[in-house]
Amino acid sequence: MSAPVWSELVGQEPAVEVLSAAAESAAALVTGESVELGAMTHAWLFTGPPGSGRSVAARTFAAALQCVEGAGCGECTGCRTALAGTHADVRMVVPEGLSISVAEMRALVQAAARRPTTGRWQVVVITEADRLTEGAANALLKAVEEPPERTVFLLCAPSDHPEDVSVTIRSRCRSVLLRTPPASSIARVLVERDGVPPELAEWAASVCGGHVGRARRLATDEAARERRNAVLRIPLGLRRAADVFACADELIKTAEADATEESKARDEAEQEALRTAMGAGGTGKGVAAARRSADAAVRQLEKRQKSRATRTQRDTLDLALVDLAGFYRDVLVAASGADVTLNHPDFAEQSAEAATRWTPAATLHRLEAVLACREAIEWNVKPRIAVEAMVTTLREGQGA
Repeated sequence: MSAPVWSELVGQEPAVEVLSAAAESAAALVTGESVELGAMTHAWLFTGPPGSGRSVAARTFAAALQCVEGAGCGECTGCRTALAGTHADVRMVVPEGLSISVAEMRALVQAAARRPTTGRWQVVVITEADRLTEGAANALLKAVEEPPERTVFLLCAPSDHPEDVSVTIRSRCRSVLLRTPPASSIARVLVERDGVPPELAEWAASVCGGHVGRARRLATDEAARERRNAVLRIPLGLRRAADVFACADELIKTAEADATEESKARDEAEQEALRTAMGAGGTGKGVAAARRSADAAVRQLEKRQKSRATRTQRDTLDLALVDLAGFYRDVLVAASGADVTLNHPDFAEQSAEAATRWTPAATLHRLEAVLACREAIEWNVKPRIAVEAMVTTLREGQGA
């Protein structure tokens, strides 16, 4: 039976089998026992589609490596602190902006070279290794090529394609491919872990595209459900030329609202904590100098927060575009009469209606426009320009 920490991984039984075996071998290595060659290695690459739980898998594996009772009991101090992100020997690298800089990576590699202080291993988790700059990737490569004896690097990326992770780094990592979790597994987790009513959990699991975090948000946040509905009303709502700009504006505002909601409380808490740490509100000698230093530090923090907000907005917009792409895929399914699961079963009537109004070629043209918009934003085209160009294309073939 799987150890409790592995319950964090939804629908990933093959990966759990590999990781739990490696964690057992790692525990044996710590106690000086001999293990099979290759059973445990110093560098891992977790890949899989969005929402499959790449960073969750890495964090869970880190907890199992630090477990003092075995290979992931879920109850000991090592497991609990690693899962909570407070373990002294587990370093989580979560990009605040659009990339991970070489300076940040060099500092991390230097820290990772030390022996574990309280745990069994020094574990470095890079949640989005595809955001490494070329310099940062080179700095990491040196550490991965000559790793310290008790250090493990856990990298996460959408795929193991060279555009995501360089060939040289990839060749030195053991790969763990995560799959899209089945809807039944996602629904079960929403009910058992989050207390979501079964009917709502089944709906959220059926429309989330295999993205566990998205399913949880849709199941627990009515505003998120309404924003999704607004996006999926766009394809059949483009009747007039003015609708192009209205719909594009709604898409952008939806992404901004999600990003603001996600970032505001975190930003304010970070700024307050920084001011407090630097002596804000103090009295006596040196107060003015401390205040100037605090203000300068807060300005730097605000720059990082702005970069993070930009990234969050783009990620949220990308989710909306994925929803749109899923709708056009459903239209093609309806036109073909294929007996396959729809991306948006609750919009089956709308996709069936669209299939009677558009030719398959026109639908495919629209789908390609959505995918091109995603690519343009990835290449730093201003989101509003990319979205307006896309929506114009979506309307051009109306009725075709």
